[in-house]
Amino acid sequence: MSTPISPATQVKKNIILEVLRILYGISAYLVFISAFLYSVGFIGNLPLPVTIDKGNTGAPVQAIAIDLALLLLFAVQHSVMARQSFKRWWTGFIPVSIERSTYVLFSSLALMLLFWQWRPIESEIWTVANPLAAAAFTALYWLGWIVALLSTFLISHFEFFGLSQVVARFLDRELPARTLRTPLFYKYVRHPLYLGFLLAFWATPRMTAGHLLFALATTGYILFAIRLEERDLIEVFGDEYRSYRRKVSMLLPIPWRSLPARGQGSIAKIPQ
Repeated sequence: MSTPISPATQVKKNIILEVLRILYGISAYLVFISAFLYSVGFIGNLPLPVTIDKGNTGAPVQAIAIDLALLLLFAVQHSVMARQSFKRWWTGFIPVSIERSTYVLFSSLALMLLFWQWRPIESEIWTVANPLAAAAFTALYWLGWIVALLSTFLISHFEFFGLSQVVARFLDRELPARTLRTPLFYKYVRHPLYLGFLLAFWATPRMTAGHLLFALATTGYILFAIRLEERDLIEVFGDEYRSYRRKVSMLLPIPWRSLPARGQGSIAKIPQ
């Protein structure tokens, strides 16, 4: 027969559990930061052990097969775990407060696996010889990362990466209800985060076959992911999001489709 747990002991256990959840959320976020920073160097061919054009080389056919498998693994993990139906099933096994952190952790680990096992394909597709043009491509590359990172802060960066959820659970507070609003970039495109990624993936003064494979595959995935994400957004926000979608273009800014500067809401995207 089990010994009853005293109320004081139960309180202590609950506090320890919540502290562990916060530490888990912080750890998942730090893993994401590491993966994000490495991705900047990986795609930009900065001085790192492995980049998109430097690392374990192999026969082209083998390299293509391995790289596509890595990209597919990341795409499946990223899309499946982001769906609302999966979240409803998944939170039957794990606490709701760490669901987002777990998603962030798995995504970051999948990305790290891609960096580790990536096979460069060195055949050159184009090289920009003009120094000014090459500098312009490099500037676009960095602009892409800046736009992507700022976009996460415009839509609640810490909730997007799971920290807000674990802190709110520890403090026994509810997160603010999701609302539609138009912060900065979201007045002009519905998915500035993805636009930033596309700029970073494509803007390079030297495009190799391996880099082109990465850019093409990720572009295809982004276009597919947008369809899934917008389906979820319509499920959550209904006609409000449909109206927003009619007024604002998906990826490329089109002035006559943009919301007015003082107009009512665009989308503060729900974490996917």
